[in-house]
Amino acid sequence: MKLAKKTLRATLTAALCATGLSFAAVAQAQAQAQAQNYPAKPINLIVPFPAGGTTDVLARALGQELSKTLGQSVIVENKPGAGATLGADYVAKATPDGYTLLMGAVHHTIASSVYPNLQYDFQKSFVPVTTVALVPNILVVNPKVPAQDVQALLDLARKSPGKLTFGSNGVGTGQHLIGAQFQALGDATLLHVPYKGSGPLTTDLLGGQIDMSFDTITPVLPHVKSGKLRALAVTTDQRSAALPDVPTLQEAGLKGFNMGTWFGLLAPAGTPPDVVSKLNTELVKILKSPEFGHRMAEIGAVPIGDSSAEMAQRIKTDTDTYAKLVKEANVKVN
Repeated sequence: MKLAKKTLRATLTAALCATGLSFAAVAQAQAQAQAQNYPAKPINLIVPFPAGGTTDVLARALGQELSKTLGQSVIVENKPGAGATLGADYVAKATPDGYTLLMGAVHHTIASSVYPNLQYDFQKSFVPVTTVALVPNILVVNPKVPAQDVQALLDLARKSPGKLTFGSNGVGTGQHLIGAQFQALGDATLLHVPYKGSGPLTTDLLGGQIDMSFDTITPVLPHVKSGKLRALAVTTDQRSAALPDVPTLQEAGLKGFNMGTWFGLLAPAGTPPDVVSKLNTELVKILKSPEFGHRMAEIGAVPIGDSSAEMAQRIKTDTDTYAKLVKEANVKVN
């Protein structure tokens, strides 16, 4: 009797294992089939800022090219708010099938330290696809500000602490942190005015409602060239090819200043690896093409096109780096 029970138990166990393996095999085959047929419908690319900013411009340019290579429409959808975290949260909770993607940015690595109650983990809730571009930030002022260079601007700020205003894309974004670092290294006090994105920020800067910004070069470049805004310095350690005559903040006297903004594509965690690989392959082809490179140069962006693993390392490094800067600058959500 005992032998019969053992035999029956072993038989049932074997059957269950075989069933489990068959289910796993079927699931794997289905996933592979879906990846091979990907994309079978339009893709939604979420931009966590309003229309008109660098993130939006890059997303639309890339989406246009990607729709050609993939044979499906790439629909750009703006979901701004809370320092770009609302759009990121939306994508983190989306079905991980490759049909909902995020145009992320360095802002999200900073937000990890600024927003304590985020419903997602930027390093765990997403799988990186590729870094799209690096874009220098630039210190620009409204022409009414009587400062022709960085040192003159700092002198004005020191004489009237908190009087001069600077705008950003929101609390905890790259522009906010750059502004905080500028104040720390320049021994000056500015008044921070957060916006939901570069579009409304630039509108108020042009109108004189705020005095300056440390935004990426893309939304302000045409206004600098037309004379409606005055460029004082770029925030990276190298000058921008788009404005070669504008010095860096290091050259202007703020030693060690080197902060810029990267943008990249991410998918929800759990997206099939074959889908991520296909997206990476197609995106890198686009980003490395001379035509797209020329298009990026016109807006001051430098296309990248790295691997998923390399982008993941970029995110980890920046998250650690900016966590220290956020703490030192005491950046908090009001």
